[in-house]
Amino acid sequence: MEKRKQGEGHTVRIPIALIKCLLAAYLLTGAALLLLALLLYRLQLSEQIVTIGILIIYALACLAAGFLSGKCMRERRFFWGLLCGALYFLILALITLLVNHSFQDLHTRFFTTLMICAGSGMLGGMFS
Repeated sequence: MEKRKQGEGHTVRIPIALIKCLLAAYLLTGAALLLLALLLYRLQLSEQIVTIGILIIYALACLAAGFLSGKCMRERRFFWGLLCGALYFLILALITLLVNHSFQDLHTRFFTTLMICAGSGMLGGMFS
């Protein structure tokens, strides 16, 4: 029988684990945004409250993604959480660009949203 190299399985495991963590974060985001839309409909929330709610949803989703990635990787957990948060934001920015053909919704809070996503992802990785 052939012996596998010690690092072979690890390099394949990393992208799969990151994809799973990001998928879980986006599922959480979708569910939370549906709940926020229901609250907006029922309670006639102001635009400022909705904006704060969206940022909180992003932070919680990245926190969960960072926590899950830290559990999967087991080493340098804060780095993997930070990477998950940054990838979450990158995908969010790309989807916004594809849908709106501009960064109209993100341009005023682009850097702030990036820091919230990356920071909460890193915090989730440290908590794992």
